Amino acid sequence: MPPKRKHHDAGGTTARERKKLKMADARTISVQAAPTGNASTMNNQANAVGSSSAGPGPSKTVVQFDSMQGLPASIDVERFTEARAYEIDAMQKAIKTARHVTNDTQLRFSEVLCSESSTHRAWQTLPRHLRRRAASHDVRRVPVRLRDKARSEMDPHKRRLLGRPKRGKGNQITKTESFLKRQRDKSWLETHIWHAKRAKMQTMWGYRLAVTPNEKAFRPSHRASMHGSILHDASYYATIELKGSQFLLRAAFERCCDPQVSEMKRYMTGGRAYETHMYKHASYPFDLLGPVTIIWQPLSPEDNFSQPQEALTQPERVKGKGKGKGKGKEKQTENPSSETKNGSRVIWVRCHPAIFEDIFETLRASASYVLEQSKKIDPEIYAEIEIADLRGCINAFEIMGPKSSQIIKGAFSLAGSDDRKDVKKFWNALGDLQTSGGLSRGTVIGFKIHDPRLKFPPKNAKPHYEDFTTPSAQSSPVFTYPSALIAQSEIWDEETRGSLKKPKYKKKDIDERRSKNLVPGTPLAPLRQDDRIPVLLVQRSVEPSPVSSSYTTQSDSTQGIHGWTLLFPAGWAMAFLSSLLYTGTRFAGQRERTKQFFEAGVCGFPNDYPLIDAYEVVSNDRAEKERACWERTPPAKKPNYEKLGTRSPWRADWGVVLGLKNPPATQISSSQGQGEEELLTTQRENPSHPNAMQEDDASSSVRPWLLRGPRVSTILSNTFITPVQFLCEINQLRSKNHMEQLEATLSADDLMRSALVMVRAKMVRRGAPTDLANIYKMDDPEARKWIKTFEKGSQGATGLSEPNEIELAEIRPPQSDIIGYVTTGDVSLARGEGFAIGSIPVMQCLALRKQALRLSQPSVLVKIRNRDGTTCRVAYLELLDSY
Repeated sequence: MPPKRKHHDAGGTTARERKKLKMADARTISVQAAPTGNASTMNNQANAVGSSSAGPGPSKTVVQFDSMQGLPASIDVERFTEARAYEIDAMQKAIKTARHVTNDTQLRFSEVLCSESSTHRAWQTLPRHLRRRAASHDVRRVPVRLRDKARSEMDPHKRRLLGRPKRGKGNQITKTESFLKRQRDKSWLETHIWHAKRAKMQTMWGYRLAVTPNEKAFRPSHRASMHGSILHDASYYATIELKGSQFLLRAAFERCCDPQVSEMKRYMTGGRAYETHMYKHASYPFDLLGPVTIIWQPLSPEDNFSQPQEALTQPERVKGKGKGKGKGKEKQTENPSSETKNGSRVIWVRCHPAIFEDIFETLRASASYVLEQSKKIDPEIYAEIEIADLRGCINAFEIMGPKSSQIIKGAFSLAGSDDRKDVKKFWNALGDLQTSGGLSRGTVIGFKIHDPRLKFPPKNAKPHYEDFTTPSAQSSPVFTYPSALIAQSEIWDEETRGSLKKPKYKKKDIDERRSKNLVPGTPLAPLRQDDRIPVLLVQRSVEPSPVSSSYTTQSDSTQGIHGWTLLFPAGWAMAFLSSLLYTGTRFAGQRERTKQFFEAGVCGFPNDYPLIDAYEVVSNDRAEKERACWERTPPAKKPNYEKLGTRSPWRADWGVVLGLKNPPATQISSSQGQGEEELLTTQRENPSHPNAMQEDDASSSVRPWLLRGPRVSTILSNTFITPVQFLCEINQLRSKNHMEQLEATLSADDLMRSALVMVRAKMVRRGAPTDLANIYKMDDPEARKWIKTFEKGSQGATGLSEPNEIELAEIRPPQSDIIGYVTTGDVSLARGEGFAIGSIPVMQCLALRKQALRLSQPSVLVKIRNRDGTTCRVAYLELLDSY
């Protein structure tokens, strides 16, 4: 029978025997034979022992240390090494050929050594928990200490090239080009890669933004905003720059800004940021766009500060009178020319990306109108307004929390080239500021800082608490009044921003300089050629306005959230982010930022702004996703909204709430079993009189609008206000900003009944409202029952009040009692109870206030039912005034 294997010797040893010999040889250390010639007694003994153990098998060498006799006082290293060269070489060869052991005590030693005679490959010597599937052909899947051996074991002909597939020289693309290719339908922020590794990303408003961190961060983020610091990259906010005459710019903004906010005169010096809302050109109170932040470039010290004050008053007289004689007419022609020459100003308008195009078109329309009016007054004057898009040129970080000041002070270093004493005083006292809420709202501070990478790793500034009982500690330099001098910054210069578009030194250059420090961790001293970055620090507060006493609740412990908005040139986002987050600051996504508005009791854009275009887009997207998810769910696992009596489960039907639209036919048929509602709904569905159809057509032409602003509580303070008085209030606000009266075709009744007002709801006892929860009104008998139930519960009669409360909560109200919807609702961590923000019609708000007066109640009572629930909970309702 022929042998099965090539070169097989039937009479020789078997494979098992050969393996045993191989293992025995690997475990044997050879000993040098006895040399010939004369030798000393000790060498002869050593050689005799060595010769006796030179055969196969493990060798044994016995060394006795009974005495120190015969040892030389000193040895020659070279001669000693040459004499023991054979033993050293035998030991090294035995180490290489020894088989790896797998017990834990010898594992580290065996992994360092490489086995030439072992039958195991490098990855097979690892324990089970360290083995990887691709370790046989991928060196990177093997620990570093075994990669050399694994690399030598791989077949060089079958080695697979890692990374992108090989392309031709003309078709090769760089890493930057591959990233740009992925941004065709969206834009990335400079911190996108950092956030993509740590947060869930979603495409929103043309950007790829972080929605929420991957880790559990709901409560820690709230604690950070209330007791620590939290950072949000708001670089996706759009910035629009306007250049032109001061008078023309102010007139243009008066045509589109909210007239309820204080006048812009106090903000024109540049020391404060102007928070307001913008409408379409001359459309107030209709066509609300959204909130904006306006920052004027501060006046330089060389300018005459009295010049802008004259420019504010003289042209207003020209516009108001339109005619003049003698010297007055000469002033009308001279003041605009001098203002055009010396009064040119620059304004930044920061807005949400969802309304950028609308804001841009509104500013263009207002600027065109103002320029046309100026030409009619004096055709000889040349005036222009430049509008530029600065998206991608300005980065912004929102740093919120009481420790935000210490974070900024510890991460950055003030450049020494600034000679302004007020800025240095402010910077020295910034670390002692417990919260930025103690400063004036919207304070703007401009300064230069060194490259934050030079100071890495940063250390938080520790506040120093002084004894305020001493007279010297009564005033602190941090409470500096906003001024144009302290707000000066070079970030307004386009050339300066362009020169800082790319840092002069890369991170590897900074690390190389840091490696030359004698003491590790020592900050680098800034050199003359290092970058100095101009920044703007704007005080930011998310807090509700004080509500009117007519709509206040029993007790409300709402606290605002204060911090800073850091504006800096593009190209420095990662350098700033690394230093700011190293100090222990948490990062926030869209969910955490929305929760900041919710916890502060302030409406968040665009989720809490019904009837505007941005809200409709968000509402439609949410409705499609929730409806698709609901349809995929089995019937036994999802709520039946038809049986629950939910009229609109996917989106709020504001037209039906305002009475401008009729509910769908399916909803009418489902509510016909509720007694008297049958005749009313049948008449609306099929009007028998021809005038009924005309009323429906008239109501469809009425535009619904949102009433908001700090003066809402003042306008609605009169509970018995008539539609005519309401129209007069709106016209007075329009005339304040030099706008014409509303059209005569718009009746006062239609204006008042088509208005929505934002409210906040605080649960009386239990209950947590959710988004799209229904807000119901109550009649007087039911409201009295709830009031008696609460009074019994407050007196301690829990046994009597609890069943009664349950019975009242199970009463299902008719759909006709829906007066509004909750736009954002959840359990408030700051309040420890349910809280909601929603909207109701103005007419219903006044009716509820009248009911509270009849019941002698200081607050308005309503019922709230979640769209997937059957229990109604009672809540206090108050007006929500925007900041």
